[in-house]
Amino acid sequence: MDYLIICLVALLGSGLTLFSGFGLGTLLTPVFALFFPIDIAIAMTAIVHFLNNLFKLTLIGGKADWSVVKRFGIPSVLAAILGAFLLKMLGNGAILTNYTALGHVFNISFLKLVIGFLVIFFAFWEIIPSLSRLSFDKKYLPFGGFLSGFFGGLAGLQGALRSAFLIKLGLEKETFIATGVVIACLIDVSRLGVYAEKWYSTNNLLDWLLIAAATLAAFIGAYFGSRMIKKVTIEAVQRLVAVFLVVFGVLMMAGVI
Repeated sequence: MDYLIICLVALLGSGLTLFSGFGLGTLLTPVFALFFPIDIAIAMTAIVHFLNNLFKLTLIGGKADWSVVKRFGIPSVLAAILGAFLLKMLGNGAILTNYTALGHVFNISFLKLVIGFLVIFFAFWEIIPSLSRLSFDKKYLPFGGFLSGFFGGLAGLQGALRSAFLIKLGLEKETFIATGVVIACLIDVSRLGVYAEKWYSTNNLLDWLLIAAATLAAFIGAYFGSRMIKKVTIEAVQRLVAVFLVVFGVLMMAGVI
């Protein structure tokens, strides 16, 4: 069941993210977290996310705007390292409190509170018109890169902020998407370098076969998504996904997940 659910989300998510708001990391992290501890779920998602972005580079990477990549990407890399180190520290944090409900004991940790809140925040970001249409002047690109990289390293949630800062540049859609993919790869490389130490100490928790299957599913989704890159985002799908993310965030903060 975990293979079926995770691979299906990777397939659909990878295709949708080429022309919709939600990123693969935003969609896949909650599903991995249903079966693994949250810090491990973020790390496993990062592997799939990075490999999938490398595949996307072969499809559309040549259209990237490298001047934007430099201004936005360099701060992103530095901030991603900081965010990843913070995740590493929070992953070892103690339980804040626990409670009993329906015969089960649920533990609430600081990490789950932080990740749950961020998931809810970025879910609303994508569906509330005033937030989803938010954009910033291009002079703030380095600052935007820092924010996007930091939240990418901490929780794998980088796409919404990146889009808000890049959308103001008036790039062609293919260039906009390709530039975002290059920047996402830079962030992924940075955070994976920090996560690597965690993998060695918790290697038994990483299901590499599942990661490979999810990556292959994401490749397939990216390929077919690239064929539909001109299509318009389906708002009903966005709202349905947002509801799922909000429910997941609430359950995580409550210690149920």
